[in-house]
Amino acid sequence: MKPVEKPTVIIIGRPNVGKSTLFNRLVGKKLALVDDQPGVTRDRRMGDAEIAGLQFTVVDTAGWEDEDELSLPGRMRKQTEASLEGADAAMFVVDARAGLTPLDNEIARYLREHDVPIVLVANKAEGKSGEAGVLESYELGFGEPVAVSAEHGEGIADLFGGLWPIIGEKADAAEAAANAPRDEEYEDEENAPLGPLKLAIVGRPNAGKSTLINRLLGEDRLLTGPEAGITRDSIAIDWEWTDPKTGDTREIRLIDTAGMRKKRNVTEKLEKLSVADARRAVDFAEVVVLLLDATQGLEHQDLKIAALALEEGRALMVAINKWDVAENASSLFNGIKAALHDGLAQVRGLPVFSVSAKTGKGLDTMLGAAFTLRDSWSKRVPTAALNRWFDDALAANPPPAPGGRRIKLRYITQAGTRPPRFVVFGSRLDDLPKSYERYLINGIRSKLGFEAVPVRVTLKSPKNPYNANRGGGGNYSSGNKKS
Repeated sequence: MKPVEKPTVIIIGRPNVGKSTLFNRLVGKKLALVDDQPGVTRDRRMGDAEIAGLQFTVVDTAGWEDEDELSLPGRMRKQTEASLEGADAAMFVVDARAGLTPLDNEIARYLREHDVPIVLVANKAEGKSGEAGVLESYELGFGEPVAVSAEHGEGIADLFGGLWPIIGEKADAAEAAANAPRDEEYEDEENAPLGPLKLAIVGRPNAGKSTLINRLLGEDRLLTGPEAGITRDSIAIDWEWTDPKTGDTREIRLIDTAGMRKKRNVTEKLEKLSVADARRAVDFAEVVVLLLDATQGLEHQDLKIAALALEEGRALMVAINKWDVAENASSLFNGIKAALHDGLAQVRGLPVFSVSAKTGKGLDTMLGAAFTLRDSWSKRVPTAALNRWFDDALAANPPPAPGGRRIKLRYITQAGTRPPRFVVFGSRLDDLPKSYERYLINGIRSKLGFEAVPVRVTLKSPKNPYNANRGGGGNYSSGNKKS
């Protein structure tokens, strides 16, 4: 049975009235980028909101502008219009300090032509400067406005009175369904299902990240166009993908991100915020797809983005987009693989795919591989099997004996997953060469099924029994070396 979904509430209004600030206030965290300049938000962003126990999905939208439909502001407005389809309510936000504008009246006329219930919100109403604007907003014909200050949190609780009569019944049904008892099939958290695949698409500006996600979704969900840097916020979209090979339906949370340029080229405050938001998206993801432009090939900046994902411990794969217009395709593909091999020594054998966001070529293959990659990233090796491999590795290539004193490696254990983390116990580990650490890491990858994921290895030595702070001869320190 399909679960009961929470009601959806859209935030709509002209640019710079505080929609994203209200969105952040309702979800309780700074998810949407906020800046003094108008037009910061371009794509729809969704979040879980709650007011006095009333739970709903809130949607931040781009500022409504009266521009040609083919222009960037015009395409942003079309995205906002699309967000109203299927919405349970809309919060129409006006600026109480600025008073009503002709654009506010135009938005009001548009909303009156639709069946979506409206809650009028007069934002920036703190102090006496907003009183006149609150009174003036009655002219819009949507009843009594709710006076709030999203920035300071004033009046937010009063939104409950406006929203409850519209969405209260659906919200109660959704909450009851979510809290219904269910079989505890998976008591062991480690054996529990992994849940939706968190898949972030990253890359330089104009590589086609938003276009690729739109192709997967089968709709123009994200704003696209020839202009570089359209995406500013990192946008997460929940989606179900049907594997054409098995027919199974699998859940994916797609994460679109802003393009990452070279650091020296990022000078504007807003772009710095966008890049920081993209970095946070990488940290949130399980698998990261580095999207390349086949017409530009692999550049140093792409390697820096890949290194960032690996440093954060994410599973990484590479997709070469615009393959339908690639020249010398075979040479290009082999050249990129060779450059990745040389430039990312910390991980060998990254999965590389040729795709086309325009035609859909290779996207199903890429998604199937992403689930396989997450399985490796989440894998735990039984201790017995792990130490059998460890003994064989030591026998095949014993540790060196600097100064005639052999380094002793006693045993290994897997400390965690996502990314896989291992701890090697032994003595004189400060003298273990980096080359031998790489030997162990490469063996873990090639022999234990972690070929293309970042692996963390920590070396631990026993504490010195003559140390004043000793904790017992059998104890081991918290970690002398990490690799």
